[in-house]
Amino acid sequence: MKNYENPPHEQPGSRRDFLTKTGILVASGLAATGIVSCTSEKGGDEDVTTNEDLMREHGVLKRILLIYDEACNRLTTAKDLNIALVAQSANLIKTFIEEYHEKLEEDHLFPRFEKAGQLTDLTKVLRLQHQKGRLLTLRIIANAQKPNPTTDEKKLMVQDMQAFVRMYSPHEAREDTILFPALHNLISKHEYDALGEDFEKKEKEQFGGDGFDMAVDKVTSIEKAMNIYDLNLFTPNI
Repeated sequence: MKNYENPPHEQPGSRRDFLTKTGILVASGLAATGIVSCTSEKGGDEDVTTNEDLMREHGVLKRILLIYDEACNRLTTAKDLNIALVAQSANLIKTFIEEYHEKLEEDHLFPRFEKAGQLTDLTKVLRLQHQKGRLLTLRIIANAQKPNPTTDEKKLMVQDMQAFVRMYSPHEAREDTILFPALHNLISKHEYDALGEDFEKKEKEQFGGDGFDMAVDKVTSIEKAMNIYDLNLFTPNI
């Protein structure tokens, strides 16, 4: 009787060993030539989850809130400040946060919670704060774009920036710690993954590429122009 499991001229496990070793060699060769890579360079395809995508966009917002804080400090203490940098920051909030990030929340996240009858009190407040934030942003842009804003206009700018920071610090913190984590229990893994892919598609359509990278580049440029980019500046001298 023929032994089909171990044919003649083949020792047990030799074919498996051959395929395994061959596969390893091929994979190693591809990786060495750069054809296969587990990580990607900036601007390449990334395996970013839905919540990670939303929360890193919050990171951009946090950095702009720090810019607002510094701008307020300089305006109230008569320190030198290029007002155009305030306008650039507010415009970045308008295009990247309000017209993109918040739109994703309002169109895809809030309705899911409201339909399920979950966290509806929270989404109601978040929606209202989005509306208030947009009004503040328009006023900040209007005053910051003036060639020579008056003392009163600068005071209004400070008040609006302070109000924005005061509202959005807890706003994004509640989303990061309450709303976004609850999304996992609200929808299936398949829907969660599909939502992330949809977000990525919308981002590329709206910005013509990686909107997050573009936003990070812009906020970095503003920080450097204001001389607040160096992280060591925020380390207490104790």
